[in-house]
Amino acid sequence: MMNTQTRSPAPAVAPEDVRLGSGEMFDAIAHRYDFLNRIISLGIDQRWRRRTVDALRVSAGHHVLDVATGTADLAILTAKRTGAQVTGVDPSVNMLKHGQVKVDKRGLPISLVCGDAQDLTFADDTFDGATIAFGIRNVPDRARGLAEMNRVLKPGARLAVLELSEPRAGILGPLARFHIHHVVPFLGALISGNKEYRYLQKSIADFPPPQAFASLMTDAGFRVTEVTPLTFGVCCLYVGEAS
Repeated sequence: MMNTQTRSPAPAVAPEDVRLGSGEMFDAIAHRYDFLNRIISLGIDQRWRRRTVDALRVSAGHHVLDVATGTADLAILTAKRTGAQVTGVDPSVNMLKHGQVKVDKRGLPISLVCGDAQDLTFADDTFDGATIAFGIRNVPDRARGLAEMNRVLKPGARLAVLELSEPRAGILGPLARFHIHHVVPFLGALISGNKEYRYLQKSIADFPPPQAFASLMTDAGFRVTEVTPLTFGVCCLYVGEAS
């Protein structure tokens, strides 16, 4: 059983002072997060995660970093699918608490720590692979976050980024955009009772197009090897090798 290294509970933050996309925002929706993901993505998010893990090309004996680990879904899948040791990092204490319950039930080699993608507390060249699923969107300084991930990865190790995107072309593009702009925020607000899920639609719309984000990865020192739209472009998998 692995212990979660979390910060001490912070003083309550007034709702009007919570920054959308912050750890405090996710603290408020942690108890519904997994359920909402399944409903909003129609269960397809699990298939996307498997594709992300397979892109790492790691195995038992390797050490993987999962940034913005949330409730540890991807960390758990990585450990189960590859046998690798996983360290998950997230700024939300409540999300990590829910994740720790899931990790403890499975007895997997996973440790969860509270931290910021923009200021990772690990030494250079520590990890054999890294992932971030549905989290880079919420990093205020994405360039800095990517540079930090490059720093802590061993040269040649892979970073797999899974992120939602707004389809801009294709026959099913309008339908996918309707889902993102209307269905996602409606279901999120209805089921969770939190208006914060309306932030999801805006954050997806504001996220750069695939090639623009791939350029950010290149600028951070990665050699981008894959940019793959998934499910009509509502999600995209980016894979890069650390320098």
